[in-house]
Amino acid sequence: MDFQDTLGPWMGKTMKLMDIYFHDYFKQNNIDISKKQWIILKVLSDEDGRVQNDLAFVTNRDKTSLTRLLSGMEKKNLVARIPSKLDKRINHIHLTKNGNLLYQKTKPIIQQLLNNIQEPLTETEIRDTIRVMQKLKEHLITKIDSCDSN
Repeated sequence: MDFQDTLGPWMGKTMKLMDIYFHDYFKQNNIDISKKQWIILKVLSDEDGRVQNDLAFVTNRDKTSLTRLLSGMEKKNLVARIPSKLDKRINHIHLTKNGNLLYQKTKPIIQQLLNNIQEPLTETEIRDTIRVMQKLKEHLITKIDSCDSN
């Protein structure tokens, strides 16, 4: 089997192009945050005050890179880290007023960006692709779990 006939390179190339498109689209629309920062805003808009370690898990980031990402977002006054009253080692991450305003402002722009990306696909192709990606994700999780237990 030729490497180009497997999913790996196609998924990698597609994600790289999506990252470039996100970056360019953000720049065109004067959005002064990264895609990673926007994802944090999205997660916190759904559930503000998440525990920092939980946020790392939900966003698939290691603790160190999330800490750096949050530090940059704090400097932009988008999020605030609030220590837990019960355990000072635990931080709750909250959207600031500026973070919430930026999220609300960018939400329709991101929706348009996603529509642009999916434009050549039918609804059935989108659903099927999501289903296949979910299946691959679940399979990979079991593979990773089995490696961790060895």
